[in-house]
Amino acid sequence: MDTAREETLADLWHAQVGRRGDHPFLVAEDATGAVRTYGYRQFDALVASAAAAMRRLGVGPGDAVVLHLPLGAELVRHLLAVMASGAVAVVQDPGSPAPECAHVAQRVRARLAVCTPEAAGRYAGVPGLRVVGPADAAAPVGSGAGASPGAGVTGHDTAGVVFTSGSTATPKGVVLTHANLVFSGRFVQWQATLGPEDRLLTTMPACHVNFQLNALLPVIAAGATLVVVERYSARRFWHQVQAHRATVVQSIAMIVRTQLCRPVEPGERDHHVREVLYYLPLPDAEKQEYERRFGVRLLNSYGTSECLVGAITDPPAGERRWPSIGRVGPGYEARVAGPDGRALPPGEPGEIQLRGEPGVSLMAGYLDDPESTAAAYDADGWMRTGDLGYVDADGWYYFLDRRSRIIKRGAENVSPARVEAVLLEHPGVAQAAVVGVPDPVYDQAVLAVVVPRPGVALTEADVRAHCAARLPAPAVPGTVQVADRLPRTASYKVATGTLSARAAAGSAGSARSART
Repeated sequence: MDTAREETLADLWHAQVGRRGDHPFLVAEDATGAVRTYGYRQFDALVASAAAAMRRLGVGPGDAVVLHLPLGAELVRHLLAVMASGAVAVVQDPGSPAPECAHVAQRVRARLAVCTPEAAGRYAGVPGLRVVGPADAAAPVGSGAGASPGAGVTGHDTAGVVFTSGSTATPKGVVLTHANLVFSGRFVQWQATLGPEDRLLTTMPACHVNFQLNALLPVIAAGATLVVVERYSARRFWHQVQAHRATVVQSIAMIVRTQLCRPVEPGERDHHVREVLYYLPLPDAEKQEYERRFGVRLLNSYGTSECLVGAITDPPAGERRWPSIGRVGPGYEARVAGPDGRALPPGEPGEIQLRGEPGVSLMAGYLDDPESTAAAYDADGWMRTGDLGYVDADGWYYFLDRRSRIIKRGAENVSPARVEAVLLEHPGVAQAAVVGVPDPVYDQAVLAVVVPRPGVALTEADVRAHCAARLPAPAVPGTVQVADRLPRTASYKVATGTLSARAAAGSAGSARSART
């Protein structure tokens, strides 16, 4: 992984096109079940034509391009075209509402947005932005216009920006370099022991590092085959895993739990899966039942968008100590630190911290936010994750909880502060608090407690409709409660722990349900 500092995505991609030729690179199954397969050389021609078209549309090195497309061949094609040509890719969640789309495009100063017809209107009025469909962002294949894409691009240049929810109302943009992409690809290739004949299947959202850095890039690094399924379906998922002969599968708690809820079917253990890439713990009983029923094993790991991959991970071979999240992987150092910033001894709980090389094994920084970038590290270069855990005497790490308030809903991270900010935009809401509550399928659900303005009668339907027009679907509160007041701590902060405890106990306290 040492050469990652100098290589670019274009270097990695073109090397594999030369080596792999007609070997399948991408298998794409859309929401209707239609499947298309593309070889490396065939897909390279599609990427080159898209890169050429973008240049004709005025996109140059360093320009940001928003991609608002469903997970599939067109999304992967344009993502590779943007990054390999030296521009900056910003993948948007297909379900993002208009205010968020416009905000992201303005934050990155996007020059071009490649969208589905249904999404194009969400970018109306963004200054300096040209909006086109995927067909308009591609030249005729074989035109020759795509010669020498990526010329002059270095490993230090920015390749993409991924927005991640944090403890503030405004999501931070994690800046990814080409060196980040190459490092991530090679790290997960090592982690999952990916070889040229492997077939990695994913349903992860393309706007996150789970897809870009932990699925797409490792497949390219290994010269393997990527299988993308546009939409996760509990009923169809395991049949798709079997039909596509997947050898490696990405999974999260929501997928495990929805699969376990399905009736047992004959032949479930008849598959080619040798590794399930998993993120963070699961109750022992569910983990054991899943592995027994489907005849698989989970490779557990821990990471954040800022550290790109599962920096702490089960090793690819040998011992695993569930529920441990693993040991520190190549390219990183890890420790558990106390409030004073000093390393703690084995068994002592504290903050999990990571150290690596910014721009290679760690993000280059937060977009246009040097203060937050500096605050993410201590004076010795240790990255503060905000997550609690401990390490045992043999170097195995254990995750305990998230210090931040982030709500983990399936594959999505939801910022309570962001949801609260939207709630307070409602003309009838005087105060608002948002917490995560246990959900049997998605890990957590979003609960909002609101205090109305005097004389205003709020309904759950009204508040949820307000949020649905301004937030991605996973962030829309599943339950809204109306309260006379919010509980406060001695320092006058909202006592979110009290709200969570009331919800867990099935009591709203002073809150009254706004369900209609």
